[in-house]
Amino acid sequence: MSDAHDHAQDAPHEGPIKTPKQLIWTVVASFLVPIIGIIMLTNFVAFGGRSGAGTAALEPQAVAARILPVGSVAIKVAGVPGALRSGEEVFTAVCTACHTAGALGAPKFGDAEAWAPRIAKGYDALLVSALKGKGNMTAQGGGEYADTEVGRAVVYMANKAGGKFGEPQAPAAASSSASAP
Repeated sequence: MSDAHDHAQDAPHEGPIKTPKQLIWTVVASFLVPIIGIIMLTNFVAFGGRSGAGTAALEPQAVAARILPVGSVAIKVAGVPGALRSGEEVFTAVCTACHTAGALGAPKFGDAEAWAPRIAKGYDALLVSALKGKGNMTAQGGGEYADTEVGRAVVYMANKAGGKFGEPQAPAAASSSASAP
């Protein structure tokens, strides 16, 4: 039985490193390979494109948008020609809410039959109603506009319903045209 023993295992054990030169290269590589791998990984993570949410949170535009003041001051220049809005602009901003749908008894925009008795009273009566309010309509329709702008909106609505009113001019323009020969 002792003859059946495998003699290949009796040989001395040897590793893959056989010379001192191979040992030195193995030691150097065992330090350099992980260091190079770590450097490559950090470059990939640090310099890769950032497309996720919140990556632009610290950019100057984003910071400026977050620290905007809550309110602001608007200075209106009264009596300056060209600074006044047209009748259509005032109508679109304020009057359309009720006059387009005819809400709360307001005459519908462009309805000649509903506007006829109001137009018959004249521009001055319509302007007083618009400036001071009438029925369910608040003064100036709830807007903060110059009297000339409200007058332009009244003329715009009345003329679309068959009126023939002239558009009121800015106060400075009206006084300069009156003094012209």
